Amino acid sequence: MNPIVLIPARMAATRLPNKPLADIGGVPMIVRVLRQAEAAGAGPVAVAAGDQEIVEAVQAAGGRAVLTDPELPSGSDRIRAALEALDPEGRHDAVINLQGDMPFVDPAVVAACAGILRDVPECDVATVVAPESSPADRVNADVVKAVLALPEGARQGRALYFTRSTLYGDAPIWRHIGIYGYRREALIRFTELPPSPLERREKLEQLRGLEAGMQLWAAVLDEAPISVDTPADLEAARAAAR
Repeated sequence: MNPIVLIPARMAATRLPNKPLADIGGVPMIVRVLRQAEAAGAGPVAVAAGDQEIVEAVQAAGGRAVLTDPELPSGSDRIRAALEALDPEGRHDAVINLQGDMPFVDPAVVAACAGILRDVPECDVATVVAPESSPADRVNADVVKAVLALPEGARQGRALYFTRSTLYGDAPIWRHIGIYGYRREALIRFTELPPSPLERREKLEQLRGLEAGMQLWAAVLDEAPISVDTPADLEAARAAAR
């Protein structure tokens, strides 16, 4: 396989405007994510930017970025646009979509997505999950839960469903982490599909792939990476960087 890692980022985040350029320990957040992705060694890394300011910040740090249409509806559409601009010849047969708001993501997480695509031929899209952080996660609609076909002791398995609803029972609850690895043809197919009924109901883009018959597989992490979505999250990330 010959993967490329793409990081979608735009300035118009609803809860935290200008998030990609937020200063964390003297480094813009998007540059921190870029460095973690580079450390994974999974393939070349670039930022799929929706704004020129992001491109300039990445380039100033010695990274690679491509400007994409700011009106693109999702990160998946943004990475497809960046892929076609950076690799029109189709040399890269897999794409890792790493969110631009995880400044301390373990490089092994990126490598895990690439590893599933390499080791599981039937997998169209790879992702990652982590254990629930507390019992409150089970009833929190902001915590996306993954339902996996996961044999006891296994560290990866097929994803059967994703939901915001409460899950019951004694089995572990897996929190979905929004990092994806696509086979190139799966990304193209996915972005050409219209939003599906379950996707619209749950407001979860990954359900589009499941409804279309794609196989999604997930690797199990020991803990979820820090994600910066709100001003409070940003303060916590700055404290972690000290």
